[in-house]
Amino acid sequence: MDTGELSLLARELGQPGFRGKQMARWVYQHGATSVEEMTDLPLAFRQQLAAEAQVGKPERRLTQRAADGTTKALVAMADGETVETVYLPYPDRQSACVSTQVGCPAACAFCATGTLGLRRNLTAGEIAGQVLVAQDMAAEQAAERRVNHVVLMGMGEPLLNYAASLKAVRLINEEIGVGMRSITLSTVGIIPAIRRLAEERLQLTLSVSLHAPNQPLRRKLVPIAANYPLDELLAACVSYAEATGRRITYEYVLLEGVNDGRRDAQELGRLLKGQLCHVNLIPFNPGPTLSPFATPKPNQASTFRGELEAQGVPATVRQIRGQEIAAACGQLKEAASGHSPLLDRARPPASADLTVLCAPSR
Repeated sequence: MDTGELSLLARELGQPGFRGKQMARWVYQHGATSVEEMTDLPLAFRQQLAAEAQVGKPERRLTQRAADGTTKALVAMADGETVETVYLPYPDRQSACVSTQVGCPAACAFCATGTLGLRRNLTAGEIAGQVLVAQDMAAEQAAERRVNHVVLMGMGEPLLNYAASLKAVRLINEEIGVGMRSITLSTVGIIPAIRRLAEERLQLTLSVSLHAPNQPLRRKLVPIAANYPLDELLAACVSYAEATGRRITYEYVLLEGVNDGRRDAQELGRLLKGQLCHVNLIPFNPGPTLSPFATPKPNQASTFRGELEAQGVPATVRQIRGQEIAAACGQLKEAASGHSPLLDRARPPASADLTVLCAPSR
């Protein structure tokens, strides 16, 4: 619930509307997990409210911290379903990466989440609640830290859970206080939803998982792309940028010998030349299970970037973070579910800064 809905609830329960602002402050600013914590509410109202509403946030089942401060949690919802939430500290921002679905239906060939299938959509509260979990992880490292950057880039496809994802974005912005321009929504390219999102005129950043410079290769890497032709996807992205004035970020996972060659870069450059866009090159993060994919050599990423920039397409190479703690999407959940030996393989030496705070449920 947002402040308006909480105010309406207060009035329905016979209280003045300003009680809604008090409740919102407790939930979204102080991270309250029970009505009893809301000490500036009348006792009788707290008792009444406890019978009418559920207060809380996802429960951390397993938490792992890398030496660079990147912290990943397997968090459980009220029904026991689990998703992944990541806190990433940077010099210029404190970022949270949150999930929007339990599992994912997109089944991208290189993504661990895709092997899990789709269990269900998350609610807006379950999505926004992960930001509060990330805030707890930030505060554990430094009390004054506040999450000020959020990416909907964890497990799931946000635009296949459109209503909940958009309400979560507004909760994160209006209630938790993260600026809209500091929120990124990532999609594999659901064209009708991209066009719908453009009509919202939000100032968030739209990130599109491209991963290939042509439709045949993209269909192999991103099977759902069979329903969304590349030329139509790019047209929708151009329209989005025109409608919002916001540049598109294209995510491109570099897979050795698959899509990381000079010709691939040149083809991608021709495809995106002239767009209001930026390409985020992501060296493949190896998962816990056997995979046909490998991480390109370091110089390959820089060569790829150079070819793009030679055609006027800005690009950066993403810094790899949290590799020793299964930080890529789906890896920790896969391991905790017993589907892989990741927790054994990824455990660094005893001297590393890795803290397991809770035992996994299964």
